[in-house]
Amino acid sequence: MSDVFLPSAEMAYSSPDAQGFFGPYGGTFVPETVVPALSELAEAFCETLDDPAFAAEYGTLLQDYVGRPTPLFSAERLAEAVGADRVYLKREDLDHTGAHKINNTLGQVLLARRMGKRRVIAETGAGQHGVATATAAALLGLECAVFMGTEDMRRQSLNVYKMRLLGAEVVPVADGTGTLADAVTATLRHWVERVEDTFYVLGSAVGPHPYPVMVREFQKVIGEETLVQLQGRAERIPDAVVACVGGGSNAIGMFYPFLRDLPPEKRPLLVGAEAAGLGLDSDKHGASLAKGSPGVLHGFYSYLLQDDAGNPLEAYSISAGLDYPGVGPEHSHLKDEGLVRYEPVTDTEALEAFALLTRTEGIIPAIESSHALALLPHLAAELGPGALIVVNLSGRGDKDMDIVREGGLGGE
Repeated sequence: MSDVFLPSAEMAYSSPDAQGFFGPYGGTFVPETVVPALSELAEAFCETLDDPAFAAEYGTLLQDYVGRPTPLFSAERLAEAVGADRVYLKREDLDHTGAHKINNTLGQVLLARRMGKRRVIAETGAGQHGVATATAAALLGLECAVFMGTEDMRRQSLNVYKMRLLGAEVVPVADGTGTLADAVTATLRHWVERVEDTFYVLGSAVGPHPYPVMVREFQKVIGEETLVQLQGRAERIPDAVVACVGGGSNAIGMFYPFLRDLPPEKRPLLVGAEAAGLGLDSDKHGASLAKGSPGVLHGFYSYLLQDDAGNPLEAYSISAGLDYPGVGPEHSHLKDEGLVRYEPVTDTEALEAFALLTRTEGIIPAIESSHALALLPHLAAELGPGALIVVNLSGRGDKDMDIVREGGLGGE
């Protein structure tokens, strides 16, 4: 087997500082009116981390309601097709509601109830976070409103119906491009108006402190389970671990335990796949790490797509969950430190990977997850014979059928 690229670090990987900075990224860049609500949230979140009763209730729900642990599936026919020795899929698509989002929403809605909030709000792009938030709110008896861009509502009409069926109000956002970034802006604006009784359930590892670390805390179960499952099979540490990256919650949930628990010389190559859309040379992509620069967006400092005046640019992806013009601050830090490698994947490559997994293993993935799958042939060639690769299959593709059909894929 050829030598594997192993990023190194001088010291063990650590959490953000007290102000929520991962290196220079993160922080709290918000109006003064929001600061008390964030301080209240940070204090409540810290208390929950030390509360065995909260951990027990959350753990029980993950097991009995979400269906964890999710399987680690050996995709033998897919491995053969991409030229790898072994490919394991972490089956987050089998979570209740069909994606990893429920891990985070359950944690945050439990926290909202603990704080005495009777109402939760959320933003959503692909709709999975909105469905997961509405699901958790229904389970715990809280009111729910989900803000969603009008373009995303068109692309993800099935998830809009599900949210309303679950009792949530879906609030259309027609500002800007009617996509995820506009929905986040609208949700933050609404939260400022109703912080007294409302909890903002943020869906990705973005936003002002403490959201990035809080989302990571509720998603780290993905990577923790993966390490335990590999050990249970007497498997070695993988050569590479891959996940798609929009805001970055599923990826940080997978990567963080590998960074935290393994010394630098034993860590696998960690690879994030971001949306190259119609190509990095076009203006139709969402590759903020490949083509962006550091700036402030939605209350945090990170890489983002922006113009010379610092205004966010429109992001594009065939996937409604990856067309965000920024990325979580921890991912920006990991990029700069060389601890994770981030690769662009075009719409076409993602659709090809979608079809490949569907036809080799009978598993229909979300288009978001298909961006990670698309990197498999390149990684197998780079790593050489005997490569063992783990892919975080972050969601299932039910929601994407119309998009895939429009993209030219279909049955006989």
